[in-house]
Amino acid sequence: MGRPQRGLDIDNIDLKDVNFSHLPKLKRFVSPFKWYLLLALALAVAISLLSTVGPLLVRRAIDVDIPSGDLSGLSRTALTYLGIMLVIEVLSVSQRYVMSWTGQHMLYSMRRALFSHLQDLGFDFFDKLQAGRIMSRVTSDVESLNQLISSGVLGLLTDLVTLFAIMTVMIRMNLKLALATLTVVPLLFLVVWTLRARMTRAYHMVRRRIADIAANLQESISGMKIVQAFSREEVNADRFSDTVYESFQAQLEAARLHALFHPLVDIIGALGSALIVYYGGLRMAWLDPTVTVGTIVAFLNYMTRFFWPIRNITEVYNLILQAGVSSQRVFEILETEPNVRDKEDAMELGEIEGHVQFSNVVFGYEPGLPVLHGVTIEAKPNETIALVGPTGAGKSSIINLLCRFYDVDEGEILADGVDIRDVTLESLRRNLGIVLQDTFIFSGTVRDNIRYGRLDATDEEVEEAAKIVGAHEFISRLPDGYDTEVRERGSRLSVGQRQLLSFARALLADPRILILDEATSSVDAYTEYLIQQALERLLQGRTSIVIAHRLSTIRNADRIYVIEDGRVVEIGDHEELIAKGGLYKALYEKQFAGAPLVDESEPEADADLPADIKPQAGAKPDGGSEADAAGFGTGRDTRTSLRPKPEQAG
Repeated sequence: MGRPQRGLDIDNIDLKDVNFSHLPKLKRFVSPFKWYLLLALALAVAISLLSTVGPLLVRRAIDVDIPSGDLSGLSRTALTYLGIMLVIEVLSVSQRYVMSWTGQHMLYSMRRALFSHLQDLGFDFFDKLQAGRIMSRVTSDVESLNQLISSGVLGLLTDLVTLFAIMTVMIRMNLKLALATLTVVPLLFLVVWTLRARMTRAYHMVRRRIADIAANLQESISGMKIVQAFSREEVNADRFSDTVYESFQAQLEAARLHALFHPLVDIIGALGSALIVYYGGLRMAWLDPTVTVGTIVAFLNYMTRFFWPIRNITEVYNLILQAGVSSQRVFEILETEPNVRDKEDAMELGEIEGHVQFSNVVFGYEPGLPVLHGVTIEAKPNETIALVGPTGAGKSSIINLLCRFYDVDEGEILADGVDIRDVTLESLRRNLGIVLQDTFIFSGTVRDNIRYGRLDATDEEVEEAAKIVGAHEFISRLPDGYDTEVRERGSRLSVGQRQLLSFARALLADPRILILDEATSSVDAYTEYLIQQALERLLQGRTSIVIAHRLSTIRNADRIYVIEDGRVVEIGDHEELIAKGGLYKALYEKQFAGAPLVDESEPEADADLPADIKPQAGAKPDGGSEADAAGFGTGRDTRTSLRPKPEQAG
């Protein structure tokens, strides 16, 4: 079976494919609130019906009360008119509150459903769709759908009821005058039909340009350090300005077409009013007893009220156009099925020993373009294996497959002899701990970030994990200790501090299998020492698969797999691979031969450490050499494992 196409370019939907077939799918979000919507509709109908009474009262005052000099009758008519207007306002306030309440609840429901589904989608989806474009769907597109449901549809039904009520009253008052008045309505529908295609195109472009702005802004903010480091502020500003200008042009075109509706509606409305005055005047001149001054005034009043809902209907039409595009963009995501999912009969993977096997694995991110070719790798329980190879060799792909961020095309991956595709994702990942090269720190406190590894961990367990990996010292020096806010992506922390927090997070989760992509960022010698100490503690007592960049990690590995062009080309330990004189030796000589033992850079995070807690020159605290402190030790360092070894258990 071929691999489904990974990713979805839903920002380049062809306009001819834009349709409204997705709109009925909004029922899933509307159904829970149907009784509130029906209440709002009932209130709207009551408002519409009461609105038709006003002109009738004006007609009575002009034709009956005033000519007869009946001041008592005129007072009753005026008070009745005022009372009806007050009732209409009370009903309007109630209706708006019900709709606002319902709309906000539906907005919450839609955004929650969209975000929940996004978290279930595979990495292939996020590989091809920028974060800013996704944000646009969760914000502006969902808001557009909410406006259609909470304002548009209900408003449309209300306006239709109003139109029907007004036409009914006008026809009952004077059929001929009503028919003459309504002759202008086909002109309005002709205008709507003529502008329909252009407005659809305009609103589609508006939504696309909004997504472009969000994507550009998100990328620029995320990469602001690089922008400023290379003094590219002006270039970046020009690029953003171009994107905003394109959005401005799209918005301007949509606004121009939208604005065109109002004068056209007003002109057609004025034509209808002129017909009422002219034809009504003729009927009065011909002494038609059914046409009076009060009738003409009432008809003029109805004509004004008649074109209010028609004007509103054009607004609703604009909402429908926007929602047609937005619904397609939102439901393209909601209906995107994850490429990686649990089988129907997937079983729970209990606590495992940590035996990992890749057997003849073939994988590609795109159909027909494999990046791994028959990869076979084994990590026995409590072993550490290192993956080494040039950039782009396929090391990260191996990690992605073990985590089931993607599924293999051929071959299999086993955990304790069980194909990982046969177990639930949740139970698999419960046994995995992942420390990525690009350490991600969430907004919140230091404590919250460490606890992300195990949400039910106590404060004492969080602090113990930090102590074990050597993070407690720097955390204690922060303004609020473990309760210090670290801001987005940990901007208040150094590179080394973020790495130590990620180690504490992984340690707290206590996984049987640890997956580690070592960071390549340069840090000062003491921070490097702390990281190395933390790594050694983190790796012990569990199966570890490491994309290794530190020589000490590589040398301490039980086995090294050298990856090149998606294939395992060499296997062995450090001494064996050096003796072979192959790719590993070449990489070793290129990366490590002649490298300084200590990073000469200025201390980044620990410059203010008291001298008595810094390692002395030439030796690390436990008496080892400075070479060991920098991560280039020559022997395996044995320490007590965080997890009891099998023979010690019990």
